[in-house]
Amino acid sequence: MQREVICIQCPRGCLLNVEFDEVKILAVHGNRCRRGIGYAEEEIYHPTRTLTTTVRVRGGVYAVIPVKTIKPIPKERIGQAMQEISSLIVSAPIESGQVIIKDLVGLGIAVIATRRLTEAN
Repeated sequence: MQREVICIQCPRGCLLNVEFDEVKILAVHGNRCRRGIGYAEEEIYHPTRTLTTTVRVRGGVYAVIPVKTIKPIPKERIGQAMQEISSLIVSAPIESGQVIIKDLVGLGIAVIATRRLTEAN
């Protein structure tokens, strides 16, 4: 099988042409550094993403606060993670870096606020 991916391991953003089968990478073309090979394997067999979104807020100067996972989560779990996050309402005040969810969908990965939010007057 063959797939093209853009490597995000360094600022170069190489377009990788990856040849693979069900169990291993057969060849990687287009990488300008060694990190591209590892990235290709990870992206083909175990793709992950840092999830960034918003959470609803009660009593804040804004109705939502931006949040993100502290580590990337498996790409196939994003839908489930978004369901859990979208059902949540937090109360102001909230500090930047405050843990909003300790264990997102049983992955052991926290979701944190990425800005400070004060209470509405």
